[in-house]
Amino acid sequence: MRRKNLFKTLITLTALTWSVIVLMPTYMLHQQKQEADKFYSTIEENTTLKRNDIKAALSSGNLELRVRNTFKGTNENSINALIEEVNSLTELNEKIEANELKSIKRGLDLQGGTYLVYEVDLPKMLATLAKERDSALDAGLRKTVVRVRKTNDDFFDALLEVCREDSLRLSRYFGRSRDSNEDIVSKLKEEAEDAVDRTLSVLDKRIDQFGVSEPSITKQGDRRIVIELAGIQDVERAKKLIGTTAQLKFQLETEADIVRAVLSQINRAMKRQMAGGGQEEAEGDSMPVQQKLRKDTERRVDDLFGAVGASIINESSDTENSGGDSIVVVDEEVFQDRPFSALLANIGGDIGVPVKNLRTVERILNSPEVQKVIPKDGEFLFSAKTVQISGESFYRMFMLKKDAEVKGSMIKDAQMQIGSNLSAGQAEVSMDFNGEGARIFAKLTGANIGKRLAIVLDGKIVSIPNIESKIPNGRARITGMADRKEATDLAIVLRAGALPAPIEVIEERTVGPSLGQDSIRSGTTSALVGFAIVIIFMVVYYRLSGLIADVALLMNLTVIMAVLAGFHATLTLPGVAGIILTIGMAVDANVLIFERIREELRSGKTIRAAIDNGYARAFKTILDANLTTFISALVLYQFGTGPIRGFALTLSIGILVSMFTAIVVTRIIFDYFTNKFSLSKLSI
Repeated sequence: MRRKNLFKTLITLTALTWSVIVLMPTYMLHQQKQEADKFYSTIEENTTLKRNDIKAALSSGNLELRVRNTFKGTNENSINALIEEVNSLTELNEKIEANELKSIKRGLDLQGGTYLVYEVDLPKMLATLAKERDSALDAGLRKTVVRVRKTNDDFFDALLEVCREDSLRLSRYFGRSRDSNEDIVSKLKEEAEDAVDRTLSVLDKRIDQFGVSEPSITKQGDRRIVIELAGIQDVERAKKLIGTTAQLKFQLETEADIVRAVLSQINRAMKRQMAGGGQEEAEGDSMPVQQKLRKDTERRVDDLFGAVGASIINESSDTENSGGDSIVVVDEEVFQDRPFSALLANIGGDIGVPVKNLRTVERILNSPEVQKVIPKDGEFLFSAKTVQISGESFYRMFMLKKDAEVKGSMIKDAQMQIGSNLSAGQAEVSMDFNGEGARIFAKLTGANIGKRLAIVLDGKIVSIPNIESKIPNGRARITGMADRKEATDLAIVLRAGALPAPIEVIEERTVGPSLGQDSIRSGTTSALVGFAIVIIFMVVYYRLSGLIADVALLMNLTVIMAVLAGFHATLTLPGVAGIILTIGMAVDANVLIFERIREELRSGKTIRAAIDNGYARAFKTILDANLTTFISALVLYQFGTGPIRGFALTLSIGILVSMFTAIVVTRIIFDYFTNKFSLSKLSI
């Protein structure tokens, strides 16, 4: 008996020691974060940086530089004192990061942050993968989307049905000419699943550089991704960083005479449509935009183009912009001869598009009739930002060569930096190409001196610099950033790489830090109150034996928290609920044991015999009750999601630990006292 108790005692002490060691980083992390808050507050007071900016700078290792650049004071001693604080915070942050890996993680509901659910945009993905894109494919994709929204069918199953109804051969756009629609759809499904897996990898890289502590990025179903960013409340910035596809291309500008010729043909195509399909000849003037002062008038699109002419817009292949704006500004004198050019403006020799006209111009350019006159190797793209002229906002429009000379996949590194010379003091992004990219970029710049090279990100032109000389060192810059935050975020997405497919937000939730603190306070209070009530009840009802059960309960909670920390589990509010439920269940086994011991004592058994028989007779009942509950918890964990799994996890751990503490730990204490002292009466 003594040898058996010694073994049990060693197991108990080992479990308790392990629990204390494992929980130590969590305790230290709590202390360190309180200390770090003081440093954060000092830096925020003396600079223009916000909490998330400081965390991102700590992650990228340039906090001192950013503090110096955003320091609001002028005294050299003050900045030196602040830099000392920065160095202390940097050292402390390293310790915090080390302890965070070993500590209990807190979910969004306890810490605050952002919860986002993304889904791969399948129509856009298929449009990108298509060998060629025409109105038939776009019409089929639109019809598929409508069907999915109405019936909630699988996208690819709905696509097959649409293909059957419209006699659409997918081999025209995907795969080989002899492939059946079913074979192609099967391959497209694999492409979609692979795109989600690769998207997970890219997003993980991006978010890791964003400065988020312990982000959660998980796959949900076949095409959804759930992202939890604890401690982040800047939702828009997070969405922009995550959702940017980051398809970067370097495209040469098309020659000016070709642009003028294409615009002239677009004007002719529109005049034919407006004339009901006749062969009206456009005026010989082929200038892309009017050179005189515009006389703009606001007109409705339907009134301006007429019922027949409006079809050139309504039949646009752009599914997103088919609704568009109904009001445009137009120079009516120019409109009669050059209906398309009348929607444009001259901006320092470049083509400008008034903001009100953007959607209409996009729909015209995407319409089947106009697509026929645009060269296959060319495309019209717009600037990412507007320019202000005489109080009006315009987008710049450029015709570029469609084939990308250099692609974003060739970028080896990208960093935010402060420009010099003409862009001194302005944030910009510096890029380094890999070996292949550097070779192609040197050849490209050397052969096109004097021409403009557009830097295109996700179909928008972020800058279009003039090539002044050959660039042999494989370096390029993106200028025109609004601020350092924008430049930093762009550098992050370029370093992490492009998303393999577009994604869209289908759900978002933000939990403020105050709500998280309220949840922690409420959860802690409820746990303590429940714990206190159970302790008092056990002591009052079972006297000293109840106190033994309370000791086991305290160890139970300690081991549960240690297991959560040891396995890097995330503690959520439902998880706290599971722990609170465990507090009640933890003493249930002892209640059964104590009642059995009471029965044995009333039947005249000795204290030793009563304890032995009480534990032996109660064991089967305890095992049965806890086993059924444990099975239920496993089912909840297996088939549940989110909060349900958090509840099931802590409940499962609590059941296993409570059985150990109730049956083993309390028995060790009883055996110790009965062996050590000659008891004539048991306080139960």
